Amino acid sequence: MAALGRKLIDSLKSKEFREYLMSTHFWGPVANWGIPIAALADIKKDPKIISGTMTTAVCRYSLVFMRVAWRVTPRNLLLFGCHITNFTAQGLQGGRFVEYHYLGGKTRAVEAPAPTEEKKAAK
Repeated sequence: MAALGRKLIDSLKSKEFREYLMSTHFWGPVANWGIPIAALADIKKDPKIISGTMTTAVCRYSLVFMRVAWRVTPRNLLLFGCHITNFTAQGLQGGRFVEYHYLGGKTRAVEAPAPTEEKKAAK
């Protein structure tokens, strides 16, 4: 086990790893993680604010860049993971959009009584 830990430390100290940390192969995907993080944060928000057009565009964008990340040499698995996460989060948002606007979610939201302040305070 100690040998494995030593190997990991040596790998992290290597010139190749330092060069990787200073490349766009690393920082591009790190910067890109803001998109899926924002989409995941929006999952609890009201579905009436979801833009169907933008959700579709971002899903397509992620599909294109998943392919780019897979095809580039060497494969950029950090970028690939970012776009899989983004595609999944945007797919959930798209499902919420469709359910709200086309499958009766809007009418159910109007019919459901809003919780009163007294009920909120009691919880």
